[in-house]
Amino acid sequence: MVTLRFSRTGRKHIRRFRLVATDHRNPRDGRCLEILGHYDPTEKANEKKLVFKKERVEFWLGKGAQASNTVWTLLRKHGINKATARELRKKLSGAQA
Repeated sequence: MVTLRFSRTGRKHIRRFRLVATDHRNPRDGRCLEILGHYDPTEKANEKKLVFKKERVEFWLGKGAQASNTVWTLLRKHGINKATARELRKKLSGAQA
């Protein structure tokens, strides 16, 4: 199963994260399928905290990827929620049929 989650980067005491699509069996900082964006919790400006490729995130959610709880929380602030993910899945499955 593909999972959207954060992979930790940065150095000690300065946390930065990458938003990645990866197999759920891979370790947190292991191999990923695609890097979708980045998250900097120390950034002052809210629009710069989470920067991601919206089309690619919607693509993976449409393919059935599951996002972690933290990722869902941040994606909801940018207008992507579980209902829109369900609609994307239906649209993609209808287009393939």
